Amino acid sequence: MYSGPTMMDAGTILRYLQDVDAERERRASSVELLERVHALKAYQQRRFSHTYADLLAAPRYRAAALFFLHDLYGPQDFASRDAQFARVVPALVRLFPQDIVATVATLAELHALSEQLDSAMAFKLESSRVNADAYVRAWLATGRADARQRQIDLTLTVGEALDRLTRNPLLRHSLRLMRNPARAAGLYALQQFLERGFDVFKEMRGSQQFLLIIGERERALAQALFSALPTERGEVNTSILEMLPQ
Repeated sequence: MYSGPTMMDAGTILRYLQDVDAERERRASSVELLERVHALKAYQQRRFSHTYADLLAAPRYRAAALFFLHDLYGPQDFASRDAQFARVVPALVRLFPQDIVATVATLAELHALSEQLDSAMAFKLESSRVNADAYVRAWLATGRADARQRQIDLTLTVGEALDRLTRNPLLRHSLRLMRNPARAAGLYALQQFLERGFDVFKEMRGSQQFLLIIGERERALAQALFSALPTERGEVNTSILEMLPQ
């Protein structure tokens, strides 16, 4: 029987936040790298909008697609939020139910892995002007197929957790009751994120098809990108470029 959050939960989350902070320090030492990371993140958000234009236009899935677009794929800098978050991780594991703590730990791992991959790709970009061709070349030069698969798996795990948690009325009610304690503990941004995620997944009335589409398209795109070997003339296969925004 579970007896409450453990320091392992806190340590795991803090380790991932430290990994994120390490990436920020690398970028802070190079204006050029920082500019390329920002450009890459902006392009990846455009790519998500391109890949999921149908979901963004569908009344049932629009809110969830926007949640993924802005909260999981967005180019915004979460440095201030993460710094506050790191200071109150012990309060997080003490105040929040274990199911939510586990979801936050998955989010932290996804955040760290995404930042590491973004830095790695930015190093391979020739400039901060990112188009489909530059994106494919940087992807291929970076490699790390296992990490890409892990990134997709973590994204889907977050979605599945939010969907599962929305089906627990007591947990949802408990989260609402924690607004004031969360604000006092400096966890209000996380509280808002979780409530927003709960709301959009509840509004979908079942996320199985939504997450299935995300998983299938992300895996298909990753496979296509890893097979996008240049032609004899050094050009990227046009069939791959057509899957990406220009």
